[in-house]
Amino acid sequence: MSVTVDPAQYAAAAHPLESSAILTDTEGLDHGPLWIAAGDGAALPAYHAAPRDGRGSHPTVLVVQEIFGLHEYIKDIARRLAKRGYLAIAPDLYFRQGDATQIDDIDELRTRIVARVPDEQVLADLDASLQWADRHGGDAHRVGVIGFCWGGRIAWLYAAQQPRVRAAVAWYGRLSGPTDDLHPRHPVDVAAELKAPVLGLYGGQDASIPIADVEKMRKALATTRTVSQIHVYDDAPHAFHADYRPNYRRGPAIDGWERMLQWLKGHGV
Repeated sequence: MSVTVDPAQYAAAAHPLESSAILTDTEGLDHGPLWIAAGDGAALPAYHAAPRDGRGSHPTVLVVQEIFGLHEYIKDIARRLAKRGYLAIAPDLYFRQGDATQIDDIDELRTRIVARVPDEQVLADLDASLQWADRHGGDAHRVGVIGFCWGGRIAWLYAAQQPRVRAAVAWYGRLSGPTDDLHPRHPVDVAAELKAPVLGLYGGQDASIPIADVEKMRKALATTRTVSQIHVYDDAPHAFHADYRPNYRRGPAIDGWERMLQWLKGHGV
């Protein structure tokens, strides 16, 4: 059955959409928006999807948004994971700074919202999301985190902070760069602190993440206790999994998705 992708459900700065955009059906799923009690008392908007199979608890995967925020692509990732047996939660990690999906200029998005989002706030909101999962059908002993683009960097950081995470997957997340008070450390700085193994999936033609940074991270990982890995798709650009964008590369996207699933399951998630 064919599906119609609604452009209005995608972030304005990501338009125009490609015909390769994927929309996963909701048959057999519990899904939809929710509001999570954050540590500072705020109501954290999120989207969740889980199997409606009556089997009790499901392993939890936190889905960390790309730079465009919580829009249809990230929600679809949650549905894809739910189809594979996971309780997937995608919180809106920018909501205190604004609605990223309504800004149509990428540079304005970066300066008006993204640059103002503190890492400390993001990691605390992920903790709150995990606590929500514990109370709503998530298996507290099987927890994973995945992130795309902006969220790939966060996946590394969260794996270094939260001891309950058993495995993480970072899709082309930034590894190093300038720091400031809101963003004091990058993945390369916390490699020695990783509490869970991380699979990094990167593109060899990614203009925003140089291969030199990838190699620097590999060297940092060689001294850690976790068995983390980085896989590079030589001909892929940044955001090669984003099926609604021109950057989409079907082969690496499919291969990376299967590697991700194997990584999660291989580490007990």
